[in-house]
Amino acid sequence: MSNENWQLLNPETVLSIPLKKTDLVELYLPLRNLVASKYSESDAQKVESVLQTLNKCRMDMVERRGDLSLPMQRDCLIHYFKCLCMVESLFTSLSSDADPIIFVWYDAFNPEHEDGVSSQRNGIQLEKAAVVFNLGAICSQIAASCDRTTALGRHLAMEAFKVAANFFYKLWKAFAKHVVSATLDLTLFFAEFLHRLFSAQASELELQEQLNNNDAGYALQQHRCALAFASVYEHYHRAYELIPPDSAARKHVDSFDQTWVTHLYQKVTFFQEEARQRQSSILTESERPSVFSRVQSCALDHDAECVTEILVRGFCSISRHSIFKPRQKYVDLILSEYNPFKLMKDGKLVAYPWDMPPPYQTDSAILSSSMSSSPFSHMLAFLPLKKTEPLHLYESLRNYFVLKYSESVAKKVEGLLEMLHKLRNQMLRDDLSLPFRRDCLIGYFKCLCMIEPFFPMNASPNPPIFVWYNAINPQQDCSQHDIHLEKASVLFNLAALCTHIALSCDLTTIQGHCLAVDALNDALHWLKKLIFPSKKASGTIDLSELYTRAINNEIVSLKSKFPHPQCDVSSSPGYPAAASDPLASGPLAEILVQSSPPEFRGSKMKTCPSDSDVIGQFLLGYYKAHFLLQKVCEAPCLDLLSEVSPVKIKDGNLVANATLEAALENMSLQETQQ
Repeated sequence: MSNENWQLLNPETVLSIPLKKTDLVELYLPLRNLVASKYSESDAQKVESVLQTLNKCRMDMVERRGDLSLPMQRDCLIHYFKCLCMVESLFTSLSSDADPIIFVWYDAFNPEHEDGVSSQRNGIQLEKAAVVFNLGAICSQIAASCDRTTALGRHLAMEAFKVAANFFYKLWKAFAKHVVSATLDLTLFFAEFLHRLFSAQASELELQEQLNNNDAGYALQQHRCALAFASVYEHYHRAYELIPPDSAARKHVDSFDQTWVTHLYQKVTFFQEEARQRQSSILTESERPSVFSRVQSCALDHDAECVTEILVRGFCSISRHSIFKPRQKYVDLILSEYNPFKLMKDGKLVAYPWDMPPPYQTDSAILSSSMSSSPFSHMLAFLPLKKTEPLHLYESLRNYFVLKYSESVAKKVEGLLEMLHKLRNQMLRDDLSLPFRRDCLIGYFKCLCMIEPFFPMNASPNPPIFVWYNAINPQQDCSQHDIHLEKASVLFNLAALCTHIALSCDLTTIQGHCLAVDALNDALHWLKKLIFPSKKASGTIDLSELYTRAINNEIVSLKSKFPHPQCDVSSSPGYPAAASDPLASGPLAEILVQSSPPEFRGSKMKTCPSDSDVIGQFLLGYYKAHFLLQKVCEAPCLDLLSEVSPVKIKDGNLVANATLEAALENMSLQETQQ
């Protein structure tokens, strides 16, 4: 069957679903009263920021939905889900004589709001299942709204459909089975159907990308396409076969859109026939190459239409290579200027409103005013930061895009180039706080990954020259056009900076000890990631594998010398009353161990957060939600649609977020005035 027949099938038609609707419910006052009565008024004050944000998110979910863009609705739902998981333990504490908190939800496909279902007492499971459903639904709408006539639009739609499918998989396998009474859209049957439907649509878009790809020989390309057509058929077939045999499901689908079953039948018929015709192109195992490259949606010569898509794929490569997978959490929870949840030294757990753009105010009081006060400050000499020369990245990179492509292409990406240039300037400054410098380095590294596919810039008469000095011997330097030298040096400095953070912590407190150990584990992580780019760039000796392994051993040795803090509450004011780190053992420890590299395991303390520890319970819920969302939302390109992303996609362009740019400059100004 030809591509013309596929066009007749109308591949531009994709299915998306509406969001479930719900009634308003007041959460802040009853939950705050519950915390005050079960724990104490002091505990209620420590978590009231989370309760206020929980309440605001839910109100915005109900009342502001029509005013918010699809990405902002997604941000609101994600923030609400995290807060909801944080307070989940409170719902098991509701006494029988207390006024119950009742959640009412309606079928997403019944706009008349008939047959709504209300939760029973402690029915937070209905609330969580409905939110997971809406996260899948909003991702399906984001995918359907993308311009799939462009490479970038197809890529965004494919990733959004994958995430939607992942949310419905979680609904099917984990959340729906806990809902005793639910509308049909929350049943296991319908959750499985939606998972298979959006998996099919994602695989079809991936197939379209593969058909546009020409980076392989003819036989291999035909083999890949034959496998892809068979896979798409299988996805659509599994979705379709769930509906017709079930009369209730068929009636339900026909009630909201009678074309769905016809649409699925046409897809199944087409891809089945196409897969059969291409079956003969499938290579035997002996004929297949030993290594398959990942599908690329763009031509190798980087045509102008694909430039923004290539940049976005560079950003997504961070996730594929596990650069920013969930690891040690204290550094972000306490020190990051961009994490929306903060554990303050006075014991408060702060949740910033979901629609408040970062950076946020950080309580760095846990860090000593001077690293010289640390009993281990003399060990800092073994890992100083690398120095570099200033570089006008914006001008050289923009000129490259103008010469290689056109002025219009350069305008499409200049927001990214501006942010790249600003972040590099920030990371050079010695007068910024350690947490802020770390955030700048991480942001700059992400931007580097976006532009990496365009190096070496052979079409540029004046490509950027990266100059870095040896951290051990500053008289030695290395200058190259190779971006891998830049990436390796940034990773080295991230590792060095994390050791500085660790050694500046107040090790006499449990909180300081946990932060220090997390920071050293972070340093080990960055050193591990440094090996690959350092092998591709011939830099100074401090970037060699031999030296980085020596540093690794030094950090491991340093961790073993850290004194364990006293477990007395008085020695850790404001910290949870549990005798040890509430994030280091019990159910949460299993989550952290799964997400930590093997060399970081085995160093956890052994006390679980008790039922009398409200902060520990909230943090446990936060990390469960964080871990689940990290596993489901493996599409960082969708974050580039967010209103709070420093670089975002708008109308197919990469633009710098003006609000965040201003916040970044204001924070930098505040740092210099302190």
